[in-house]
Amino acid sequence: MSIGLYMDHHVRSAITRGLRQRGVDVLTTDEDGSAEADDEFILTRAMELGRLIYTNDHDFLAIGHEWLAIGRDFAGLAYAHPMRLSVRQAIDSLEIIAKASDASDSRNVIYYLPL
Repeated sequence: MSIGLYMDHHVRSAITRGLRQRGVDVLTTDEDGSAEADDEFILTRAMELGRLIYTNDHDFLAIGHEWLAIGRDFAGLAYAHPMRLSVRQAIDSLEIIAKASDASDSRNVIYYLPL
């Protein structure tokens, strides 16, 4: 049981490195060629990939809540304000989500970090 993560371009690279060191499956929007895409495209792309998106961009929260209200599916969203969460807290929380859930557990769920 696990879910891959899809990192928005706002996320610090130290978080991605730390998760990979812990064996978490991580893909960044930079690696996927989607870093310059708008937020709705990235959320749609995460759904296509079956990956939970992690972001520090509060605009994703508005889109996620809007999609929940209209019944539009997304693969899941984890959000943290970058000034309220240390790199270590982000890694710890995201590792728990990634290793303790699968795609069906996270579908249409918005996680607020830290857990």
